[in-house]
Amino acid sequence: MTLNTKKVIFIVGPTAIGKTELSIELAKTLKTEIISCDSRQFYKELKIGSAPPSKKERSEVKHHFIHNLSVREDYNAGQFEIDAIKLIAKLHKTNDTIIAVGGSGLYVDAICKGFDPLPKISKQTRDQVTFEYHSKGLTWLQNQVKKIDPELYSNYDTNNPQRLLRALEVFQETGKMFSSFKSNTIKERPFEILKIGLNIERSILYDRINKRVDLMMENGLLEEVNSLVNFQDRNGLQTVGYKEIFTFLNDECTLQKAVENIKQNSRRFAKRQ
Repeated sequence: MTLNTKKVIFIVGPTAIGKTELSIELAKTLKTEIISCDSRQFYKELKIGSAPPSKKERSEVKHHFIHNLSVREDYNAGQFEIDAIKLIAKLHKTNDTIIAVGGSGLYVDAICKGFDPLPKISKQTRDQVTFEYHSKGLTWLQNQVKKIDPELYSNYDTNNPQRLLRALEVFQETGKMFSSFKSNTIKERPFEILKIGLNIERSILYDRINKRVDLMMENGLLEEVNSLVNFQDRNGLQTVGYKEIFTFLNDECTLQKAVENIKQNSRRFAKRQ
């Protein structure tokens, strides 16, 4: 068997643990480039709440999939798989090793395992499902997915509306369960996959998360979210740090409560990463 000399090293771990700093140091040492697998960092309008690498950090090491999309655009993990695998093949022509940073577990899996093709969703179906979700709330969405696709529901992060919306869209469009499109066959990649997982004492991590949220607020997160209020129905904005402030801007809670919810939801998200 021929050893594969091409590698992708994944830096994974919970939010605020220091993945960005480690990935940059490693990329400098290996003289290579970085792929972001954090779906929030794809969107150029999310400059504060997605905690992207700073301009200085990006000037030191070339990053990919940072601020390459607008929240106006539809994008998903299946498309990311296609784009990322194509980019990796290109980068491997000049670099034996590439660094990838997660981010979203789903998008890490897109590169490591791959996905089965999913049906195209019409704008009419997407708009209808999104409208119902915003009218009826997360509990309604959870109950709908649990009813139509219990297998998927039992294995999903049920507090992530993006994933649930996608499952409901597929069902509304095709009449078939989202899980029926998943063969769970891991695709063979023409490169070796290595993972470095970061961990830290929970109390220290939670303190870092709380301080990061406070810093985001000082840096203008409220103003950033306010500038996106007309796009709050877009899937890219159904995410921690944005959805909580939308509730404040929609007069559903105080700003203090919204900030507390960001910290709480960030800590919950960190538990699952």
